[in-house]
Amino acid sequence: MSLLTVSGLTIGYESSVLVQDLNFSVNKGDYLCIVGENGAGKSTLMKTLLGLLKPISGTIKPGDGLKRNEIGYLPQQTEVQRDFPASVTEVVMSGFAGAMGLRPFYTRAEKETALKNMMRMGIEDLKHSCYRELSGGQQQRVLLARALCATSRLLLLDEPVSGLDPKVTEDMYRLIASINRSGTAIIMISHDIHAAVSYATHVLHIGDKVFFGTKEEYLKEENGFMKGGHVSV
Repeated sequence: MSLLTVSGLTIGYESSVLVQDLNFSVNKGDYLCIVGENGAGKSTLMKTLLGLLKPISGTIKPGDGLKRNEIGYLPQQTEVQRDFPASVTEVVMSGFAGAMGLRPFYTRAEKETALKNMMRMGIEDLKHSCYRELSGGQQQRVLLARALCATSRLLLLDEPVSGLDPKVTEDMYRLIASINRSGTAIIMISHDIHAAVSYATHVLHIGDKVFFGTKEEYLKEENGFMKGGHVSV
């Protein structure tokens, strides 16, 4: 059963339509990379999947018992967010906020899970450090650990390597791939088609032309998506 099924989805703002009639699904263990031209609606689509924006039309149906608060999200960071004056542990623990309801304190199990996720991301030695003092790559690892505290089923990542140097970028891609191999489904917006080809199981291209399928099918397309191994993004 699909974790998420999108049918006839049209997205945009008020009377401004960005993409029409999107149809795709995400199953357990899938790694879906969303690519497309700048301004095509990639981030708008992700916000719509999260319920932060209402679709103009169409449906987004969680499946296999997935709840809205079981979707982890790593958004693009703003300068204000990068300067957030909290400890690494506090940022990671905030990933449980959606599941806490009115409960004021974290449970022992939540604290243990947070530490486990920090160890998984290789940042346990930074747990008492101030988030604002970390490098860009370290901050992204913290945010990945935070997202994993929200869920182990589905992660939505919006340009998770934006602004990182090549080595740190490759390290982040490997981390995300390891999370995916553990059974967590990934939906990732990327400006880098090479990453999509290297790591994704499926590709969704949005823009003037729309495509959804496996990465192998995407590479075989001859309708202008791929030209010499590159895609317009």
